[in-house]
Amino acid sequence: MEKKTVTVTNMTCAACAGSVERFLNHQEGVANASVNFANEKAVIEYSEVTSFDTLKSAVQSIGYDLVATDSDAGKQQVSQTKENEYRKLKRRVVGAILLAVPLFVIGMFFMEMPYANYSMWALSTPMLFYFGQQFFVGAWKQLKHRSANMDTLVAMSTGIAYLFSVFNTLNPHFWHSRGIHPHVYFEAAGIVIAFILLGKLLEERAKGNTSAAIKKLMGLQPKAVTVILESGEQVEQSVSTLTKNTIVLVKPGERIAVDGEVIGGSSYVDESTINGEPIPVSKQAGDIVFAGTMNQKGSFRFRAEKVGGETLLAQIIKMVEEAQGSKAPVQKLVDKIAAVFVPAVIGIALLSFIIWMVLGGAYGFERGLIAAVTVLVIACPCALGLATPTAIMVGVGKAAERGILIKDAESLELAQKINSVILDKTGTITEGKPVVTDLEWFGNFSQERQNILFSIEQSSEHPLADAIVARLKETSKFLDGIEVENNSGQGITGRVNGNAYFLGNERLMQQQGIDVSDEQAVWIKQRLEKAQTVVLFADNIRVLGVLSIADRIKETSAAAISELHQRGIKVVMLTGDNPQTARAVAEELRIDTYHANVLPAEKAHYVRELQEKGEIVAMVGDGINDSNALAQADVSIAMGKGSDIAMDVAKMTIISSDLLKISEAIRLSKQTSTAIKQNLFWAFIYNLIGIPIAAGILYPFNGFLLDPMWAGAAMAFSSVSVVMNSLLLKIKRV
Repeated sequence: MEKKTVTVTNMTCAACAGSVERFLNHQEGVANASVNFANEKAVIEYSEVTSFDTLKSAVQSIGYDLVATDSDAGKQQVSQTKENEYRKLKRRVVGAILLAVPLFVIGMFFMEMPYANYSMWALSTPMLFYFGQQFFVGAWKQLKHRSANMDTLVAMSTGIAYLFSVFNTLNPHFWHSRGIHPHVYFEAAGIVIAFILLGKLLEERAKGNTSAAIKKLMGLQPKAVTVILESGEQVEQSVSTLTKNTIVLVKPGERIAVDGEVIGGSSYVDESTINGEPIPVSKQAGDIVFAGTMNQKGSFRFRAEKVGGETLLAQIIKMVEEAQGSKAPVQKLVDKIAAVFVPAVIGIALLSFIIWMVLGGAYGFERGLIAAVTVLVIACPCALGLATPTAIMVGVGKAAERGILIKDAESLELAQKINSVILDKTGTITEGKPVVTDLEWFGNFSQERQNILFSIEQSSEHPLADAIVARLKETSKFLDGIEVENNSGQGITGRVNGNAYFLGNERLMQQQGIDVSDEQAVWIKQRLEKAQTVVLFADNIRVLGVLSIADRIKETSAAAISELHQRGIKVVMLTGDNPQTARAVAEELRIDTYHANVLPAEKAHYVRELQEKGEIVAMVGDGINDSNALAQADVSIAMGKGSDIAMDVAKMTIISSDLLKISEAIRLSKQTSTAIKQNLFWAFIYNLIGIPIAAGILYPFNGFLLDPMWAGAAMAFSSVSVVMNSLLLKIKRV
């Protein structure tokens, strides 16, 4: 079996995704196919009985297309096509709105002015057949393949309303002679097109952001590397042609291209893309390096062991793609509603026309036509289409004012149902950078000693040196003639004017024969119990001073976790840090469960485990290493001060990186979700009551037949009521 993720083009709604999915699943050799309308992706599993080209041709036969994105050419083709389509859609939206304003004003307030019908006819014609031509083209394609989608309903309702209005404008006497006053519905047809186009534009903007994360993850791998040949010559080579066992040279500041083992040289490597921790890791012969990680000041050679799709970075990219492409329950529900709603409305309109033709007597045709048109006008998906977007727009706007960026409706709906919150430690619970928490001098303070300490650290490449330099730079002076030597795993030795000074752990002091006093030992023990890193500063004889370094817990983290507990939400901490530090943080903040030394794939696996137990899981992180778990989670939340990739993958971003905002987002989710449910309820009730009345169900009882004009008014009222209900969100307290 081969599993392939491809892009599906020409889809316009959830019903399209359902059609392509059903069609693919009926093809010979296809074991399973899942089509996601949100990101326009299809995941297809198929055997050697068929091929991608065969499936591509089959899908093209029903009006869609498959584009393979596993090559640069395919990715470029999809990117260029989407960019062109978005520009065209934007122009159509602007044009439709410019025409919709005068059309609405005339239709609502100046219907009696001279040539009002002709003015509205002139305004609505380009709205339907130029700016809204995609709906009619899409409906025609569906008709050719005996299918229907939202394009069909939009085209039929607006098209028939338009044609009916044209007929009434040119032949008003036709209805006058039958005792019926003719009305036109140009404004209904045109404004529906404008609203739907605007919704499409907002939808495309949201969908465009889903691919940005993958692009940035792919951008972590450099395009070229420096390869050392057997002769010792250094040549530049494309990463795509790199093979296993090739010797690669990594220079200072370069990003590592593939996974491998260091065979010569040494340096510190920023592995925050893998473990999320801010402190660079020392790399020497025998150590493993990973693609996408950033080398610091040193240089080294390594042997390539995993290339192409085998690297850890490539696996992360693949898992993020699969998690983003998986279907949420709400998408399946939309697919089902779209599949039933469209043919049902068309069927009711035709049925009402036929019944009137059979039972309506002399006026059967006229009344049947009016009933069919009225059904299509009143069932226009405007209210249903506005129910969710308007609430989301208000909710998202209100959230943005409070420093919470939200990307989609699904996250807002699910946030209120969260019962488990998974927190990354570094940069999420903590500040994300090591700082000196305490500095204790023993004996009389000497400015000269502080200058020596500052100068040695300023000259050092040790990852903790920056924290010490930041603490001392305002009150210290840099001394010339500093010599620094690294002591692997223990610290550094500095020489100033021929005198040796040592900076490191207790093991380095023991090695140099420097005693640690009881007072100093107590001080060190207290800091180690808090999972802080301790650095001792000594000369040849004694310890002169001691520093403790830690990644500080954010001021609001404790209150935020306490508030989540009050809501009955379980809090879990997953970190790539060591168990001692993880335990100290978990105990201080009273976190329910914690796991240390966790890799990105393990974070995503833990999220999946909770989901399989039926829990609604929120993942909160700030690093590239969290992107896989963020994509897998039901609700993904990124810290605004974290990596761009985490923010691209996540459906929510807390700009201030304040965990208290999580509870705010949950409260706002509840308010917005309630508004959406109310909107959908009234929209459905409106259709359930309005469509039968439009079809003429009351006529046998009281002789009432709804005029299309009132159907248009009812449609407008339903839309206004939905928008007004959404606007109430603005005045509610979070």
